[in-house]
Amino acid sequence: MPSADRLLAFAVVAVIFVAVPGPSVLFTISRALTLGKRPALLTVVGNAAGVYVHVGAVAFGVAAIVERSVLAFTVLKFAGAAYLVYLGAQALRHRRRLSAVPDGHFTGVVRPRKVLIDGFVVGVTNPKSIVFFAAILPQFVTPANGHITSQLLVLGLVAISAALVCDSIWAMIAGTARDWFARSPRRLEAIGGAGGVVMMGLGVQLALTGRKD
Repeated sequence: MPSADRLLAFAVVAVIFVAVPGPSVLFTISRALTLGKRPALLTVVGNAAGVYVHVGAVAFGVAAIVERSVLAFTVLKFAGAAYLVYLGAQALRHRRRLSAVPDGHFTGVVRPRKVLIDGFVVGVTNPKSIVFFAAILPQFVTPANGHITSQLLVLGLVAISAALVCDSIWAMIAGTARDWFARSPRRLEAIGGAGGVVMMGLGVQLALTGRKD
């Protein structure tokens, strides 16, 4: 286990990191506005699972490959960007069907497994997370305690727990706002289209930012 002081210090850093709205938060908010609270919360779980894959990569040394390889970083970045654009396009395409999806209900339009997988893919293809963990996690390890891999995995759980709490709060707030939009099919269609545009914008932003050399 990491020492108590290192664990507490990392918890503070993790809370600050996840509290600032980024791609995962904006994606969750878009899902909450278009699909409702329960799908958004499931998105949060899927995203957290995807991000924890990065923690495992750091713990077992795989992250070093992505962090140092321009090709690996670029492939991961564009894969995530393309998937976000695809999800945004789907949201735009099906925005008129949102009135058939009452908040908190899963139907043929919204399947739990698909929502969970979408969140996972967005989380696991976000190269910014793996670079963050690769740069930050090792600094909070206590070598004298041994079991470096275990310490990294535990620290990662702290970060993921903070993300689950913060992202869930955003999901609930945005899901509550959806209740107002849901009173009018036109308003719901508009917010569904806006959510799709946000997701596509996130994909474009991800593709245009990050390392280029």
